[in-house]
Amino acid sequence: MIGIISDIHGSHVALAAVLARLDEMAVSEIICLGDIGGYYCQVNECCEELRSRNIFSLMGNHDWYLATGETCPRSASANRCLDYQRRILAETNRSWLQSLKPRADIGALSIVHGGWNDPLDEYVVPSVEYFSCLEGRFFASGHTHVPCVWGAGDKKYCNPGSVGQPRDGDPRAAFALWDRDSGVFTLQRVRYNYVLLQTAMKQAGFEPYFYENLSRGTRIGGKVDSLPDLG
Repeated sequence: MIGIISDIHGSHVALAAVLARLDEMAVSEIICLGDIGGYYCQVNECCEELRSRNIFSLMGNHDWYLATGETCPRSASANRCLDYQRRILAETNRSWLQSLKPRADIGALSIVHGGWNDPLDEYVVPSVEYFSCLEGRFFASGHTHVPCVWGAGDKKYCNPGSVGQPRDGDPRAAFALWDRDSGVFTLQRVRYNYVLLQTAMKQAGFEPYFYENLSRGTRIGGKVDSLPDLG
C-alpha cells in the first residue's frame, strides 16, 4: 500500500497529522505530488520533514515559484505568501525544491502535480476523452485541492486532495492510498489542530484573511471548490 499526499502548502501541522496516520497504517511507501510550499508559514519544516523521511516528491507550481522567483499569475494573496516564504526559506530547502521534477512514474502509477498536458499547472477534470489519450492504467495528480477517485474501462485516476489547504468544504487534511496489487485508490481524511497553524500565521504577521479559511476547508477568501459532475 502506497500513501499519496499533495498540496501541503507550508502546513507542517497538517503534514505531521497525515504522516502519523500513514505510519499507523504501515504503508510501504509515501509519495508527494507537489506544492510543498505556498500559502502557510511552515515551509522549512515541511521540506525538512519530507527530506528527512526520504519521501519521493514532485515539484508543484508553488514550489516552482519558490525555486525560480517567478510570481503566481492568478493570485495576489498567493504572491504575498510566496514573498514571505522566499525570505525565510533555508538555502538547503530552496536547492532541494529546485531539484524536484513535476512528473514521474512509480511502477505502474503515472504521477504529476498538475496534469499530463501541463505537469505544473493544469487542473484535471477526469474524463474518458482525457485519459484515452494517455498510455498506462493508473494515474494520480494534485493541484485542484479537491479529492477525487475516477475510473472508466481500464483507466483509474486519483486526486488525493490537499494536506494543507482543503477546498471542498471539509477542513480535515486529505490524502489517499493506492493498493499496487488491486489498483484500488482510497480517499482518506484526518483531523488536525489548524488553530496551531492559524496562531503561527498570526505571529508571522498575516491577517486573519490568510488563515481563517482553514476552519472551513475553503480557499483563502472562503470559496468552496468542486469538480463538475463526472457522470
